[in-house]
Amino acid sequence: MAATACKKGLVSANNIKCKPSREVYPMDHIKVRINQINYEFKILDLPKSRVAAKLVPIYRTDFTPKEAFQAQEKNRLLQNINRKKGGGRPTKKERRDLDHFFEEE
Repeated sequence: MAATACKKGLVSANNIKCKPSREVYPMDHIKVRINQINYEFKILDLPKSRVAAKLVPIYRTDFTPKEAFQAQEKNRLLQNINRKKGGGRPTKKERRDLDHFFEEE
């Protein structure tokens, strides 16, 4: 999956699109586009071997803006609002999402 993302140009290191074979070094700035969100990371150090997922924050810093996640959530809610004609009543979950969406504004 990572190789495919690199080939599509969705991964850049230090603002340069990179190939799948590129080495990663400490202090590199990595940007990855996944599901309409641009994730940004700074590599602090490289582990000697594989580590558990909960230890990953020791080796990188996340600079992804929180607004990107909020925009994606609003887009998901707007898709529920634009229901097809004759689609019936909203489900309980859709109704709660709609109420939550209109309370924020």
